Formats: sequence, structure tokens, C-alpha cells
Amino acid sequence: MAERGLIIAIDGPAGAGKSTVARAVARRLGYLFINTGAMYRAVAWKALHEGVSLDDAGAVGRLAGESLIELTGGVDSMRVLIDGRDITSEIATPTVGQAASIVSTIPAVRRALVARQQLMGRAGGVVMEGRDIGTQVFPGAEVKIYLDASPEARAQRRYDEDLARGVAVASPEEMRQEIERRDHRDKTRADSPLTQVEDAVYIDSSEMTVDEVVERILEIALSSRRDGGY
Repeated sequence: MAERGLIIAIDGPAGAGKSTVARAVARRLGYLFINTGAMYRAVAWKALHEGVSLDDAGAVGRLAGESLIELTGGVDSMRVLIDGRDITSEIATPTVGQAASIVSTIPAVRRALVARQQLMGRAGGVVMEGRDIGTQVFPGAEVKIYLDASPEARAQRRYDEDLARGVAVASPEEMRQEIERRDHRDKTRADSPLTQVEDAVYIDSSEMTVDEVVERILEIALSSRRDGGY
């Protein structure tokens, strides 16, 4: 009988490098990678696409509950589909990112997506990143990481990423201000606020390379496997 894989939960604020790191960890372990932020972006994209007001929590919540959101492909080829339509490239814009930060504060949206995320990762062998993985989605995860970085470092990373994709619409300073606003929304929302749980390992990636962060998480995962007998 094959051994059960770990559930590795990586939480943290916007721009901390969660997706990049989670993808690399999943690749190294041969695990499933789930980017929960892409699911919230999918809901935001559909709301914008259909002209649903982001201020109408009821309408956006119903939209999330009725939509079929799928993450397909491997670690390096993940595609995001909503109702069968591939919107991978369309959800990568700053506009959709800002909208996703708003819809993610809606309790009905979070309930709908958390339930789906739990189904996707319950078998183990998964690296899942987001804002509430270790607190709400998988509070019993064997490995919990809280990945952080300074607002300045996160803003510069986001700016560089957007510039590389040709979608940069804000300066690093404007990006920092938006990140701080997003942090405030994430940490003060009534439903599943961003927080570091006591059993999560805190990693400040401000002065670390991606490889250094990945190696640190792999060390933690190996230690957890030994301690838990996995």
C-alpha cells in the first residue's frame, strides 16, 4: 500500500511568493499543486465579465456557488477553467487581482470555494496555497507555513511579475499602497481573516531566494514525515 502524502498548507499575504514556492515544492515532491487564489480570481473574473456588482454580496455569492471552477494540468501547466472556459491568461491582470481581493471577503464565496478545496486535497499529497489553508481549509494539515515578506519586497515582486507579463499598470510605490490595502482587507474581514496559526512555521522571504525558501519547506516536510511516521 502506497504511503499517504502530506498536506502542505502555505498561507501568507499577497506578493509573498506563495504560488512560486508552492509550485516548486509540489514539483520536488511530485505532489498536486492547488493555487486557491486562482479560484477567487475566477469568481472575480466572472463577476466582472457578467457585470455583477462586486458590492452585491448576495449575487456574487450565488455566482460562486453556481459556477464550475476547475484547475487542470500539471504543476507547470495548470489551467484555470470556469464553466468550461479557459481563463488562465485573463485572470492574471491587476484588475482581476484587485477584484478577487474584494470578492474573497464575501462569506458565501469563501464557503463555496473552501468546500471545493477540501475535496480537491483531502487525499493528501498536495501543496495548497492561499490565505486560510491552515486555518479553515485544512486545519489538520501536517505542514503549515506562513510565508511573509516586507510590503516593499512584495510590491517590487508584483511589479516585476506584471512587467514581465506586459500588464504592469502601477509603479512599485502604487503597488505597495495597493498591497497594504489588500493586507488590511485580508486581515480584518469577518470571514476567515488572514492570520498565522500557532503551529505554522513563519518564514520571512524578504531577503531569501525562491530556492532557499523551497529548501526550508522541504526540510520542514521531511521532519514532519519522520515525526508523524509518514
